[in-house]
Order: sequence, then structure tokens, then C-alpha cells
Amino acid sequence: METQSNFIKTIMEQDIENKKHTKIITRFPPEPNGYLHIGHARAIVQNFELAKLFGGTTNLRYDDTNPEKEEDKYVKAILEDVKWLGYEPNNVYFASDYFQEMYDRAVLLIKKGLAYVDHSTADEIATQRGTVGKPGVNSPYRNRSVEENLKLFDDMKNGKFKEGECVLRAKIDMTSPNMNMRDPVIYRINYTPHHNTKDKWVIYPMYDYAHPIEDAIEGITHSLCSLEFEDHRPLYDWVVRETEMPLVPRQIEFGRLGIENTVMSKRHLLRLVNSGLVTGWDDPRMPTLSGLRRRGYTPEAIKNFIISTGLSKINSSVSEEMLEAALRDDLSEKTKRVMGVIDPLKVTITNYPEDEFEKISVPYHPNIEEMGSREIIFSREIYIDKEDFVLEKPNKKYKRLALGLEVRLFNAYFIKANDVKYDKDGNIIEVLATYDPETKSGSGFNERKPNGTIQFVSVLNAHPVKYNFFAPMILDTEDEEKDLLERFNKESWQIKTGFIEKAFANAPVNKKIQLLRHGFFNVDIKTTKETLVLNEIVHLKRSY
Repeated sequence: METQSNFIKTIMEQDIENKKHTKIITRFPPEPNGYLHIGHARAIVQNFELAKLFGGTTNLRYDDTNPEKEEDKYVKAILEDVKWLGYEPNNVYFASDYFQEMYDRAVLLIKKGLAYVDHSTADEIATQRGTVGKPGVNSPYRNRSVEENLKLFDDMKNGKFKEGECVLRAKIDMTSPNMNMRDPVIYRINYTPHHNTKDKWVIYPMYDYAHPIEDAIEGITHSLCSLEFEDHRPLYDWVVRETEMPLVPRQIEFGRLGIENTVMSKRHLLRLVNSGLVTGWDDPRMPTLSGLRRRGYTPEAIKNFIISTGLSKINSSVSEEMLEAALRDDLSEKTKRVMGVIDPLKVTITNYPEDEFEKISVPYHPNIEEMGSREIIFSREIYIDKEDFVLEKPNKKYKRLALGLEVRLFNAYFIKANDVKYDKDGNIIEVLATYDPETKSGSGFNERKPNGTIQFVSVLNAHPVKYNFFAPMILDTEDEEKDLLERFNKESWQIKTGFIEKAFANAPVNKKIQLLRHGFFNVDIKTTKETLVLNEIVHLKRSY
């Protein structure tokens, strides 16, 4: 898999060439407060692939500086997702591993006169900072002595203040045109037990203070992040410089990649989970990596998609069709092709003997001999897809079965529909047809051309299937001001029942197949011995 040329790759090449670095070290730094989604996959792929390109390494680091939202279950899920994508972190770290050093570096800032304890309320601090067009004003606590600040910060650490009673702020420039440089808060009090450090700490560093120190401690050479952190870069550099970190990382921003009709926000996805509108984080409709994995997406397809979209300095959005195309390309050469019917309609071949059947050997893939073959059955009673039959041919483009028309059954014979049976409500429940024994597939018969080719499953060879079909969960994702739950597509999960060849009856969970003329499917975790449950991964052609 080759990483395309992009501006970050060029920067790394120059840094190696100029001997600024002898080795590239990157990191993927998720907060363990939810499950990863496909937006995170872009960061994972780019960090690991770019480092690997130059013989470097990538760390997985959990940014666990907010104990209120972080849990061990997310820690485990994140590592599982990274490994599922095919990457093995060089090291696995936690921001909490560095809490003591972060505290010591904050003490250093206080001693240098570059940090102070502030008893202003959150609203007062927001007012002090001014606006983009209006300079901020100094806090009344800004000129406290070094000795007083050291004692107060120690008191904060020792639990002598309530949450929100005071914070530690960096002393930079309240008139800076960059709002991030107007004495940002770098420590706050929080008594929530931490998933890793338990009750050891009651003060926690803010992200903008913690992240650059973490990068510097680990020797990260290129700290890749999304575009919204561009205005934070001066603060990133200030923290590294003023805390006197011996190693200096470089922050580089790149644009986010959006996918149409796809929610890329852990906060929004959490609302869907908590509302009960989805079955969980691994709901096959969810853009989480666990949801995509359950649906049947492959890591290779996701990586190929991400690399093909490249990296740019602007946020962009692509059609979901790009990801679907990557899936089809990957799955078409990996999956066995079998026959299955969705919403079945019974066909009785009246001129075929009732007590006979034929076994026909059929390869699993027309171009890959190594996949082997299986035996299908042709018999008097078969199932076809209900959508493959109409009473009257609607137009010249219709290439399926209709009364008086002849079609070819895949790998079997020509059949002709002659009559139908109805139930008491007037619905067609059975087609009566005849077959031509001279037209067996492979016989070389070409005296007439059938009206298309359709798949079938013999009643003698049919295993029950529950098919899951998915559409986008959220409609009009561009209008994020409109309540998310109001935009939830309640028709986004459709279930149909049908049959599949018995050769696939005992397929294990996550086994993928191509259903002829339909698309690619994956065995769901809810499958049973009695009924196979298949998730549609991607249709051969589909427009919702």
C-alpha cells in the first residue's frame, strides 16, 4: 500500500534530508471517551503509514486527562480497532503516565513567573479574555507572587479547594490577537476518580498544556492533528519552549475528511446510543470501526479509501460512493460467489419429475480456481427473487422472468413462465413454469436468446436467511443545528427473509460472500444454526 504524495510527506522527506531527524516518530492520541469512528481511521492510517514509509514508528497514546468521560472499556476498544486496521503500535502510553512530570513542569512555569493560580469564576475568565476584536484584561490575581502561587498550586493538588474554586493559568499575553494565548487555563480541579490513577490526582492538565508535553516526552517528531488546532499551534510551541522540554516536536495540521450522510462526532454518536435509536456502538449502521467491522467492512478497503483521498490543508467531503467502490474492489477478489434469494417466490417446473433432482458442480469464483467449487441442486421446485418476476414485461430493458418469457437460471436451464397461483388476497404465491432440457448451462446451446439470467435456490438446497439492509442513519447531516434525533432515519434498517445455498449454512461470524446479482454480505453476530443472519456490506449497484 503506497502513501500518495502530500505536503506532510514532503515535510518529512525534507527533515530527513536536512538531518533534522534521523527517524520519524508519530502518534495517534485518542481520548478514551467513546468508540473510534471512520474519521479517526484517517488519523490512524496517515500516522502509521507515513511513519512506516520512512522506517519510523508510531505510538498509541490515550489522552486521558478528563476523568469524567473516560472508561477502561473505551481503552480496550480503541486498541482492538487499531489492531483490526492492521497496525501494531510501537508503544502504548497514557497521558496519565506523565501527570507527575506535567505537574513539575507547571511548577517550573510558576517559578519563572509564567503561571498563576486564579480564583476568578469561569464566566469572569471568559469576560477577561475579551473577544476577537477586543483585547482582554488582566485577572486581578495575575500578579500574585511566585511564592503565593506555589503554595496555592500545592493546595490545589492536595485537595484544599472545591471544584471550580480556582484554576492555574499560563501568563502569556491578554492582548494577543490569538485568543488561545490570552492566559489559557492549564490546570483545573476535578474530584472524579480517574480510570488509571484512581484518587491519586485531583487536578488535571488541560489538553492544550498536556498534549505538547506528551509529544515532547515521547520524542514525537511530527505531531499531526486536524485543522481546528492550527490556531493552537503558537500555544503548543510556547508550552514546549517555556517548560524547557529537551525534545521539540512539530505540530502539523491537515484538513478533516467528511463522508456524505455520515456522522463524524463521538458526542452525536453517544446520543444515538443513549437514546436507544441504535443497538449500541457496534450497530451496523454506525460509522464506528466496531460497527463497520460488524457490518462487514474490511480494513484493507478502509485503508485504500483513506489513502486514495490524500491529505490537504483544507477540510473536504467526499461521496460515500468512494468508500463503496473501495469495498467492492477489495471484496470482489476475496469472496466466494453463491446464490441466494431475498423475498422468495416459489417456482414449480411442471415438466420436471417430482422425485428427481440434479447436482451441478459450480466454481465459487469464475476467475479464482483456488476458491474451489460446490454442488448446487436443480429440482422441480425452486425459489427465485420475487422482484425477478412480473406478469407482463414492462419494457425492452427488463431482463427477467414474465409470463410467456424465457430466462436462464444461473448454471442450470432455460425456464419459461406459463401461469401463476394467487393467495386469497390476490398476491402471487407461485409461478408455474417449464424447462427445456436441451439448454443446460455448458451444453453449448445457443439457438435462442433468453430474456436475461436470474439466480435461484432449489427447495431441496435452501437454508433460511435473515437479510439486514442498511441506509444512512441521519438525513441532512449538513444541518447540524437541527436536532440529531429528529433527523434519524427510522427506515435505515430493513429486514427481509429468504434462502441461501446450504453450502453456506454453517458459515462463521464475519465470513463474507458475494450474493450473485445483489452484492456483498457478512455473517452477523446474531446468526444461529437455524437461521443465518447476513448484513449487506455494499450492493453491486444501489441508490437509496
